[in-house]
Amino acid sequence: MELNELSIKLATFEAEGVSFESFLIASEDEQEVLQVIVDGNDELPIFVTRTDEQLLCISYLFAESEIKVALKNELNEALLRLNVPIPLSAFAKIDDKYAIFGALSVNSSFDDITHELVTLADNAIDSLDAVTAYLNE
Repeated sequence: MELNELSIKLATFEAEGVSFESFLIASEDEQEVLQVIVDGNDELPIFVTRTDEQLLCISYLFAESEIKVALKNELNEALLRLNVPIPLSAFAKIDDKYAIFGALSVNSSFDDITHELVTLADNAIDSLDAVTAYLNE
């Protein structure tokens, strides 16, 4: 599914109390990026990019500078342990930012895509709750 088509479908979608806001943004490398906000969760938008084979959905959680320096190794260990129990998502570090992400086939159904977006948004909130003690206030 193309990102502009996905954006249009998301704008009109609502089921089980879930709605989306989305818009295309230009990235530095001129690749299309779709920014998606699930149910007003403005603080943790999801950025969707498309390759020939997959849709990659990323939500940035916090910057490295937000970590309590003495607890950085413990945080990394905690994130590695959380990778398995958090469904459909994994943690990554992109430049100086920690992120949570999920990937789908470009042939995924719209229902599968919306499920991934909702799950990723929930997982982003849950993971931040789980690591708050490692972050500066």
